[in-house]
Amino acid sequence: MKVLVIAEKPSVARDIARVLGCKKNGQGMIEGEKYIITWGLGHLVTLADPEEYTPDWKEWKMEVLPMVPKSWKLTVIRQTAKQFGAVKAQIHRKDVGEIIIATDAGREGELVARWILDMAKNQKPLKRLWISSVTDRAIREGFARLRDGRDFENLYDAARARAKADWLVGINATRALTCKYNAKLTCGRVQTPTLALLANREEEIRSFTPKSYYGVRLYSEGICFTWQDQKSGSTRIFDGERAKKITEMIQGERLLLERVEKKKKHTYAPALYDLTELQRDASRRFGFSAKETLNIMQRLYEHHKVLTYPRTDSRYISSDIVPTLRERVEACKTGPYRDLAKALHGKTFKAEKRFVDDSKVSDHHAIIPTEQFVDLTHMTSEERKIYDLVVRRFLAVLYPPAEYEQVRIQASVCKERFVAKGETIREAGWRAVYDSSIEEEDGEDELGNQTLPDLKEGQSLLIKRQERTEGKTKPPARYTEAALLTAMEKGGLGTVATRADIIEKLFHTFYMEKKGNDLLITSKGKQLLELVPQDLKKPELTARWEKELQRISEGRQKESSFMREIERYTNDVLSDIRTSEGTFRHDNLTNRKCPRCGKRMLAVNGKNSKMLVCQDRECGYRETISRTTNARCPVCHKRMELFGKGEAQTFVCVCGHKEKMAAFEDRRKREGKDVSRQDVRRYMKQQQKEAEQPLNHAFAEAFAKIKLD
Repeated sequence: MKVLVIAEKPSVARDIARVLGCKKNGQGMIEGEKYIITWGLGHLVTLADPEEYTPDWKEWKMEVLPMVPKSWKLTVIRQTAKQFGAVKAQIHRKDVGEIIIATDAGREGELVARWILDMAKNQKPLKRLWISSVTDRAIREGFARLRDGRDFENLYDAARARAKADWLVGINATRALTCKYNAKLTCGRVQTPTLALLANREEEIRSFTPKSYYGVRLYSEGICFTWQDQKSGSTRIFDGERAKKITEMIQGERLLLERVEKKKKHTYAPALYDLTELQRDASRRFGFSAKETLNIMQRLYEHHKVLTYPRTDSRYISSDIVPTLRERVEACKTGPYRDLAKALHGKTFKAEKRFVDDSKVSDHHAIIPTEQFVDLTHMTSEERKIYDLVVRRFLAVLYPPAEYEQVRIQASVCKERFVAKGETIREAGWRAVYDSSIEEEDGEDELGNQTLPDLKEGQSLLIKRQERTEGKTKPPARYTEAALLTAMEKGGLGTVATRADIIEKLFHTFYMEKKGNDLLITSKGKQLLELVPQDLKKPELTARWEKELQRISEGRQKESSFMREIERYTNDVLSDIRTSEGTFRHDNLTNRKCPRCGKRMLAVNGKNSKMLVCQDRECGYRETISRTTNARCPVCHKRMELFGKGEAQTFVCVCGHKEKMAAFEDRRKREGKDVSRQDVRRYMKQQQKEAEQPLNHAFAEAFAKIKLD
């Protein structure tokens, strides 16, 4: 009898097939002497839409709500039905006696395979491949220690419960809101409280009143001393007259050094990456969205096979990984990491608690390099950036601590306290892995660090100069994607595998927009939060659900009890929506008529584009007015927007520069060849001259007439 292996994607299926010696290609499968490898395309099967249960649920009417299926139905996703047919045919082959689930090792990966098997009415025994990387070695070792499929029934129950809960709450609440307010309004147990985070931050910023504060600094022997309150330790003075008086009082006086403290300290490298921390860093350093980082990680995991499984919430490795660390370091010994990895040659790696902890590893350990040889030339620049973050963090953890001497000086003059701080690096340790100092997680230190001379207690220094500084308290910053990911993680909103998709959905539904790196809630988003029930906006709700789903996956709670709670909650949500007295108003209507239904269209800002969208949810027509590109302006080097279609396509920059697509392509070609500086100057002057002329084409005229805020 043969064994059928079901992978999640074709790329992983090909890798498994190669390792297992399967070479015969068939319809949606690869066959060998013992194994048959087939695959999904992500999900092939999903929960059925409401209209597949009863004709009454086809029309969007308030009176048919709530929609609660008595018996849940699955349906084959139409776009991938052909592949489902191919997988089903292999499941029911008479010569197949066993099935191995080889989808991603996590809750959602389990759901991908189980729904395929349920829809195909499989009765054959199951085993589970559970691996954290898709290198040849990991695949071979995984097949050598396959687990019984029954061990993952609880994980499947949790995955199924999550899907049903999102269906019940999301579809019922979305239909209720849409029917009541005649507008396309969607909500969900994770996206709505995430949107509420943005709204709360905007309210904090709006209600914030800046307050002036002052500080006093003095300079002596090349050292900057900062005034400090003797009770609170604050360096801020909120009384301007007091700051002025201190500044005048200390002029020409001598500073007495009361205490000179020297402490030897050491710090260890930051913890290894989980997905959320990696997404935060990639957003801060490179401006990558959470979704972009996940997609890049997926390629490094599946295609290049140089990093381990990305969808992990652990920042530790398990003890069984420790014996493989030497090989992983050897695999990194290339390009800019060659000397860094060489420094670890011959070292014996121990299971140190700061990065090895079995109790803090659930489904998958932290993201680290695999034992696969790395060829950096085969990576895109984006892939190189993400790989660089992971490999440096990995090597840094294996390096010794950074050792330094911290010096803190406390001095007094005219009964006022002044302090200075400095540090001297003795051993770079893990900091040698980074080209420059990494960002400190503790935030800004108002005292700063400076190089201090050798000073003794009791010394007296002449004050050479003093100054009064001034500033204003600042409101909390708007969320960036990095900060929003942090807030979602702290609030228990979503999982490492879903947060990126939630953020993308908020952009797609026009509840959130991006200005620079800042995320702002739109008017539509603000109105939605006024209309949805209060409970649905609280992060505590979804955090509680996630804990219960975790309990289901651990076998400590039944799926049925969780679903009864969800059904009760769905009824409560619908009751709140029915009795609410709010209204919804489109404040972004334009004079442009929809070419499909004739109704006025809405002007909306997508994540990287500006669009016109039909206000009628049944119509669904949309068209792109402009999109932000990666093309850089030759004048100010900012990213330009692309307007128009076909030959009329034109790049426009905020600085006023405009450039037809043909001219842009010609410039790119010319700049890539050996042209004289005079030619370049002449061409740039012509571009500048054209930029001063008014922009005049159909899309620009239409764009000028619409309101985009």
